[in-house]
Amino acid sequence: MRQTSPVVSLLAVAALPLALTACSSPAPKSAAPGPASASAAAAAAAPSADPNKGLLTGKQLKAALAPASFFAPGFTADPADARDTGTTYRLPATADVPQPDCTKLGGTSWTDITGISGVSFAQDAYVNKNSSEEFAQEIDVYRDTTATTVLDALGQISKACPSYSDEATHSTVTVTEKPLTGIGDGAWAITETSPAWQGGTTLVAARVGTSVVTVLVSSSSDKGLTGATKLTNQLVGALKGKA
Repeated sequence: MRQTSPVVSLLAVAALPLALTACSSPAPKSAAPGPASASAAAAAAAPSADPNKGLLTGKQLKAALAPASFFAPGFTADPADARDTGTTYRLPATADVPQPDCTKLGGTSWTDITGISGVSFAQDAYVNKNSSEEFAQEIDVYRDTTATTVLDALGQISKACPSYSDEATHSTVTVTEKPLTGIGDGAWAITETSPAWQGGTTLVAARVGTSVVTVLVSSSSDKGLTGATKLTNQLVGALKGKA
């Protein structure tokens, strides 16, 4: 949680256009349009193009999530983690994050650590109650090039959060990170380990066009990288040519 972390710098870049808009001086008033300029004025006053045109809805993203048949026997869907934005969009937002909350890496919606929210999303999770292992999957959609900003921020998260405290086990979780090649338009793997855990947890983020796929896999037999990579490839394949 360093004040000058790379993540904070990236978020500041993302928020800059908003700040410029808020601080800009109003345009000088022009004279009322004459008959010759009436049509031009009407065109200027027309509503702008739909900023969400072509972006996938939550309903479409839900259909792209891995189905129950993808997961091994013993894993069942957790209804509490199944959410999406349906057929409508929400307004995007960029929150000020002077100090990243590193404990968010322990949750399924760990992209919240960036402070950037998109216009649509879908997520769910599958849990093995006998082993406490978990597969959580989420797809978020952003306007313009914001998906690239989000992935770049997540690619620097281990520098801002080299560790965090796990309240459940009262232990320190170590966070390491590396890029993954050949997955979507770029991908990162974040691995979490603790001396109090059996196995580990891996978080994978991958960009596909305007979408960011995020996966969390906790495993008692390994660190979760194999399962997380497999699930990410599944989602990336489902979005290819659509996102």
